[in-house]
Amino acid sequence: AANPVGAARRIAELAAQQGLPAPRIAVIHGDALDTPDQRDLLRQRLGAALDGGEVVSATAYLGATEIAQALAAGAQIVVAGRVADPSLTLGPALAHFGWRHDDWPRLGRATMAGHMLECGLQVTGGYFCVPGLKEVPDVHAAGFPIAEIHADGEFVIGKAADTGGMVDARTVKEQLLYEVHDPARYLTPDVTADLSQARVEELGRDRVAVRGITGHARPAELKVNVCHHGGWLAEAEISYAGVQAEARARLAADIVHKRLGSALRLRADLIGAISILDNDAGALRHDHPGGQARDVRLRIAGEHAERAIAERVLREVTALYTCGPAGGGGVRTALRPRLNMVSCTIPREAVTSGWRFLDEIPQ
Repeated sequence: AANPVGAARRIAELAAQQGLPAPRIAVIHGDALDTPDQRDLLRQRLGAALDGGEVVSATAYLGATEIAQALAAGAQIVVAGRVADPSLTLGPALAHFGWRHDDWPRLGRATMAGHMLECGLQVTGGYFCVPGLKEVPDVHAAGFPIAEIHADGEFVIGKAADTGGMVDARTVKEQLLYEVHDPARYLTPDVTADLSQARVEELGRDRVAVRGITGHARPAELKVNVCHHGGWLAEAEISYAGVQAEARARLAADIVHKRLGSALRLRADLIGAISILDNDAGALRHDHPGGQARDVRLRIAGEHAERAIAERVLREVTALYTCGPAGGGGVRTALRPRLNMVSCTIPREAVTSGWRFLDEIPQ
């Protein structure tokens, strides 16, 4: 849940503090779904998925229309809440080229240009690099990507001069397919982009052209993220090292599960041995072959609607110092309220969006 007006006012304050001319700031509104009718619609769409939790925020993914309108009206800075990532690039392109908002091929291409930029250094080698397999020069100083968008929407990806990292066909292909379920139907608020026939061509060092993208009519509905109270999350860790370290960590997890497993949902991980590649069932699987790791960090996590019950996880792991297997140490604990999120779509006519200049918004 963002506060675009507050952010815009802070930007104005920063400009004043630095002795800069007051920037012309526009603020987009409409992403926050907080009217009774909107909340009723969300409850109808989500039903039991809300799990009875109190809704904290509900935000719809807006598109590029308001960004383009504000820039065309003279805004130097546009502040928005929830906006689809590619729309941050498509908006300026719309304002610059004056494309129609139903020019689907051009919108599809510029949307994918925005998709190339949205993850920062990913397309210039940051998320791409794997030592020994996919080497990237000077990745510690990788430059931010630059998209050169042409009037027909085709684009070239490069990066800032005199910086590390790289842009080549491989980095571009990885980012092009990142978070794409159906290459022929990449859904955004602005357009349904179609990259199924995309072609990538290296034009020179750190310059890659992307061609063959098109677009189709935008979806009839907008995606919405709904955050609701999810109780309390307790996390505690303890380390075991040396002889039978993994076996001691497994026994520690078993102790906590036997003491608390009926009171709340627990998850145990042996960081470095069984965590990312295990499952989400909770307890360490007894059918998982035990290893001989000599440096193990046990993490126990539990969640519950009541704080007092969640806190029991912290006490039990702390007690492992002397009440559990030998040689445990380095306990750290944390307890924090949890927000759960569910997503759905709603008809775009249920969302009323627009923009205003900051100086037109009442204090």
